[in-house]
Amino acid sequence: MVTDNKKKGLGRRKFHIRTGDTVYVIAGKDKGKTGKVIRVLRDKNKALVGKLNMVKRHSRPSQKNPTGGIIEKEAPIHLSNLMPYDPTVKRPVRVGYKVLPTKEKVRYSKKSGEEIKI
Repeated sequence: MVTDNKKKGLGRRKFHIRTGDTVYVIAGKDKGKTGKVIRVLRDKNKALVGKLNMVKRHSRPSQKNPTGGIIEKEAPIHLSNLMPYDPTVKRPVRVGYKVLPTKEKVRYSKKSGEEIKI
């Protein structure tokens, strides 16, 4: 299985979700919940969202974890199942890009027009 976007012929993709964004889950077992993006996995088109899509992993004892046992951690969610969340309108929104007069490129909420810091 090839996971590199260049090898798949997808080229460079523009992601509407970035690390630190608050997102709304639109599909899956955590549908309707919001959370903060911990990390975006660009090669897999997925993101880790804090305290959402929790899975249990069994680990054997190691130096880092001498007792071993069952650990709960976040599993990645596909980007198509996430939407940026705008706290001013309290709903998920689409994101647009615009260039300010100072030649600075910013993201903004298409619903409220508020800027989202990059």
